Amino acid sequence: MRNIKLILAYDGTDFSGWQRQPSLPTVQECVENAVKRVTGFQSIIYGSGRTDAGVHAAAQVANFKTDCPIPCPNLVKALNDALPPTVRIKAASDAALDFHARYRAKSKVYRYRILQSSICSPFLSRFVYHYTYPLDHRAMARAARLFEGKHEFTSFAAVGEEQEARSQKSETGIAEVEGSEMVREIFSSRITRRRELALLIYDVRGSGFLHHMVRNIVGTLLEVGRGKLAPEDIVRILEARDRTAAGPTAPAQGLCLMKVDY
Repeated sequence: MRNIKLILAYDGTDFSGWQRQPSLPTVQECVENAVKRVTGFQSIIYGSGRTDAGVHAAAQVANFKTDCPIPCPNLVKALNDALPPTVRIKAASDAALDFHARYRAKSKVYRYRILQSSICSPFLSRFVYHYTYPLDHRAMARAARLFEGKHEFTSFAAVGEEQEARSQKSETGIAEVEGSEMVREIFSSRITRRRELALLIYDVRGSGFLHHMVRNIVGTLLEVGRGKLAPEDIVRILEARDRTAAGPTAPAQGLCLMKVDY
């Protein structure tokens, strides 16, 4: 038995996220079908995380177990021949049998791109959020730094997760909630401006991310850029532990999983 580690890139536009769902196109199902076609056996593909519908990946990590003897370089070619052009296997390698793409991950890096040019090229439109109005990128950069450290991210979770955390808080008290699944550590959170490309780029590296967390952070940073929030409001929003205190969810197409560290 072998445990194959894959590094994948995909355009998430036409997929309903990574995780397999009934009657919906997903990246996981797409890769599992390709593996079955190549190896002759149905295998479960474990990804490092569940990217949302419309979110992309430059270096998603996954693994699956098989007794197929095909060498890894040949496996890469065979799988890419079986996959649509929107999904590519960048590398494959034999990993230890106990390696798990999700549970062994130490940190992940996401990037969100905001295009501010007056016209969005059709070659970029699937991969950026086209926002043409003025933004104070310096204020956004100051606000972004305030996410660094270990925090309780209820205010930036998807609505279902936020409601679950509030219920837990009412039943058990804040001290226990702070050790809950809503806590994440952000190692770096930075906004950079590429003036020549009319791009604002948000890069965030963290121990893990809640559902919609990065997109909710970006939506809140955009509120700072518009002048509707001050950079210092980030601290207040984090402490509120209330999704309604933060900004809206930014569109999916600007987000890309860039790297997973082990």
